[in-house]
Parts: sequence; C-alpha cells; structure tokens
Amino acid sequence: MTETPAQTRPPAPERGASPQDGRVTAEACAALLADLRNASPLVQCVTNAVVTNFTANVLLALGAAPAMVDIPGEAGQFAPVASGVLVNLGTPTDSQRAAMREAAEAAGSAGTPWVLDPVAVGFLSVRTDAARQLVALGPTIIRGNASEIIALAGAGGGGRGVDSTDETAAALDAARALAQRHGSVVAISGPVDAVVPARGAVIRVDNGTPLLTRVTGGGCALGAVMAAFASLTPDALLAATAATGVYTLAAEKAAALAAGPGTFAPAFLDALAAITPADVVQGLNLPDGD
Repeated sequence: MTETPAQTRPPAPERGASPQDGRVTAEACAALLADLRNASPLVQCVTNAVVTNFTANVLLALGAAPAMVDIPGEAGQFAPVASGVLVNLGTPTDSQRAAMREAAEAAGSAGTPWVLDPVAVGFLSVRTDAARQLVALGPTIIRGNASEIIALAGAGGGGRGVDSTDETAAALDAARALAQRHGSVVAISGPVDAVVPARGAVIRVDNGTPLLTRVTGGGCALGAVMAAFASLTPDALLAATAATGVYTLAAEKAAALAAGPGTFAPAFLDALAAITPADVVQGLNLPDGD
C-alpha cells in the first residue's frame, strides 16, 4: 500500500463537466485532467499480482495516489475512504475474490465510484462466476476488451486468455446491454476504443499504439486511471472517455520515442507525467459516428 499523508478522502475539487448539450469533448476531458492534477485522487486497487507495480506507477505518474489495499478485512474498510476503487479479476485467488466483493459492496454503500475489469472472463469458470457476481453490484464503469465484454454479457465464450478475438464493433450490443442492465458505462478497449452509455451515442477514442498490448499491465492500468477520473465527476461517460483519451494519447507520444516494448514502458510513464490539458485539447481524437 502506498503511504498517503492522511487516510481520508481528498476534498472534491471543482469538477470538469460535459457541455450543456451532453456531448463529451476534448475540452471537457482536458478540464478533468486539470482537476485530477489538483486533487490527486486516492485510488484503491484490488488488482492482479502480475500488474500491481505497473498500475501503481501509472497512477503516480499521472498525479493520482495508489493504495494497493487488497486483503479481506481491509478492502471493505478502505473503499469508503478511497476516492475511487478498481476491481480487476486478473488473478482471482480465494482471498482476492473475497476482498473484491468487500470493496465493491463498501464502495457501493459509500457512493465511491468503482471500476470492474473482468480480465479473461468467459471460458474460465472461477473468474467468470466472480465477474457476474460483481457486475450485479453495479460498477460505475466496466472496462474490458471486446471478447471480455461479450462474455460478461453472456453472449460469447471469451477470447484467447487476456487477448481479444473479437473486434470492438462486435461488442457494442453486448456493451449496451450491460450498461442498461447494471447502470454502468462500458469502455471497450481496442485499436479504436469505444465508450458505451446505457442510452445515447457511443463515443470513440482513436488514439493509442499497439505497444500498449506488448507490455504487462497496458490494459489493466487503464482501469485504475478510470477509477481516478470517475472520482472527479458524476458523469461516468466523461470520466471513462477522459481516462481513455489521456492514457492512449500519452501512449501515442511515448511510442514516438520508443525503440520497442522495453523502452516504451518507461517512456509511457514519463509521457503520463508530462501530458497537459493543452495536449489533450490538441491531440485527442474523438471521431463522430455511433
């Protein structure tokens, strides 16, 4: 667990918001990044053993504060104190599954936004059963690749382990069904990311780099970033879009400097630390079309 100066939730800043017409814009996403830097939200991560260090470093680079509180008896205690919570099913041991449920239930009761990342659900029964129990608790945001989203909705058998075998477009109906059923916003990661609300237009984010799929935690850490952004606004659609946009735009900038995966990972952390609201306004690509 990362030490914080005070074990209390930081005061809410003045929040970035979507424009009055309800559209999410690059300017609104940039304002939310500025809010994050001012607030340094405390993000509780109940995440998998493979990506813990990378996830914590991503949050620190961006300006948030990670707290890896993931054991039963503490996970539920901490969730009401945290600004946001990530529940990631990558390594669902008995202990982790108990901690996940504790954290999700406590977050829901306290009004703490939380993100569910249903890693590799579908074929593997333990994590799939756990994911279906957790999604019934109403996460603020569900984040996964197309195959994970389809499987979580009960419309397919999952991908190849953590890798998707489906295109983003194939998961849109499943994402919409999950959003309507659970009151969540669903973020589908892919070559072009899609953010799907229960009603209204799908938002697409066309930034990023294939190098994100070649480092451990490239997808999982995004769930933690979404929890950080969701703590800053009641608009989960804006939060998921801003998190995706800032994350993939920073990755794009890092890829331009990297020779390959080995140099990409540290360059990505540097790019997250350096990215500014002005960069988001200039570089975030939100193509039109549902």
